[in-house]
Amino acid sequence: MPDWLRIYHKLPYPAKVLVAGARGRHLNRWRYNEKTEALVAAFLSHDRWSAGQWAVWREERMAYVLNRAATQVPFYREQWARRRRAGDHASHERLENWPVLSKDSLREQPQAFLADGCDAGAMFYEHTSGTTGKPLHIWLSRETVVTWFALFEARARRWHGVRRDDHWAILGGQLVAPVERDRPPFWVWNSGQNQLYLSAYHLAPENVPAYLEAIRQHRVTYLLGYPSGLYELARVTLEQGLVAPPLKVVLGNAEPLLNHQREAIAAAFDCPVRDTYGMAEIAAAASECEQGRLHLWPEAGHIEIMDDRSDLPAADGEPGRLIATGLLNADMPLIRYDTGDRATTAGAACACGRTLPVLHAIEGRADDVVITRDGRRIGRLDPVFKADLPIREAQIIQEDWGVLRVLYVPTDHYTAEDGKALVRRIHDRVGEDMVVILEAVEAVPRTANGKFRAVVSRVGKSSTEVAS
Repeated sequence: MPDWLRIYHKLPYPAKVLVAGARGRHLNRWRYNEKTEALVAAFLSHDRWSAGQWAVWREERMAYVLNRAATQVPFYREQWARRRRAGDHASHERLENWPVLSKDSLREQPQAFLADGCDAGAMFYEHTSGTTGKPLHIWLSRETVVTWFALFEARARRWHGVRRDDHWAILGGQLVAPVERDRPPFWVWNSGQNQLYLSAYHLAPENVPAYLEAIRQHRVTYLLGYPSGLYELARVTLEQGLVAPPLKVVLGNAEPLLNHQREAIAAAFDCPVRDTYGMAEIAAAASECEQGRLHLWPEAGHIEIMDDRSDLPAADGEPGRLIATGLLNADMPLIRYDTGDRATTAGAACACGRTLPVLHAIEGRADDVVITRDGRRIGRLDPVFKADLPIREAQIIQEDWGVLRVLYVPTDHYTAEDGKALVRRIHDRVGEDMVVILEAVEAVPRTANGKFRAVVSRVGKSSTEVAS
């Protein structure tokens, strides 16, 4: 734990509020300015652009980003110089001529992706370790940050009748209270952003009434957070017959939103529950409309769905690797970047009337799938845990090609027959030759930043990656 966090944890709650408010005001200065409302209005107007308008915009922006990357970004400039020396005369102006970029390349030399003239010290710095523990370093200009948060305001908030000035709450992985704390507050009020930051680490059943009361007292209008944490909050609320303050909308982020989670959260808070998709690299993003369909944000990036075993396009309607070319952050452009996620596109127009492209599903990280001996990659295994099983939460770990370990938290009504039903459902999807080991636990472990992973694949990983 860093020294500043130890000091923060020793502060009385009013002092923590002052610190959080100061941090919130600092972030607001980076995120919003006099251009914000005009940008929000522009992005909302883009929602219903014609195909021709999108094609013109994309062609112009893509040409700018590719040329800037090839000529002004050291990593790519050297890459293209090597190709020229080898006699390759492919044009950098065509996206298909660029190789797929791995996360490891970005991790190994992050500053080589900064365009000439960019001062990392004067930019907004983001870092994320993801699920592997290996850090990613990202730099954004103020213009990029302001544009990104205007996009979020338009497509995540305004679509659902809320605004950044509303009181809101986030349930996330920041250590706003010591993990060992056993009494409220398990949160901190950030006056700079009208935000109640709720700890994702203290959601024990006996603490849930205090969480609901904090949401009520701070007049929270909408809630955003990890679906696993939101679900736990909702599940206990429903099981204990508690009355949650009604909200306008609940937004899931950072994890896949599963159907049973959505249903419980909607029932507990008496409001719609909508999914969002994004990443610190801001190479791609999407949000769910009122029709329940996930719309891409073309201004953030252009996506391709590629076959799992090659750098060729996946067949129509088939899941594959989500490859993104960032169009927003031209100061640190990521070209054909392998996000590590898997997705499926949907071609049909949406009944909401928006012309933004539709994703059928985000299936989670590429290593969050079960891989069979015959090479099948099976994602979205969450239906095996549907509501008729007396299980609070579960995680499938692929320990070897032929072994799945299922960590599950049973309710008091769980029986051996329920375990047999669970194994049957898994075999129905992965095949009878896979050994399934059931292991009851008190809680499914989270990652270092508090996220829940429904499936963890350890096939082909090093011991270091498994431990992280």
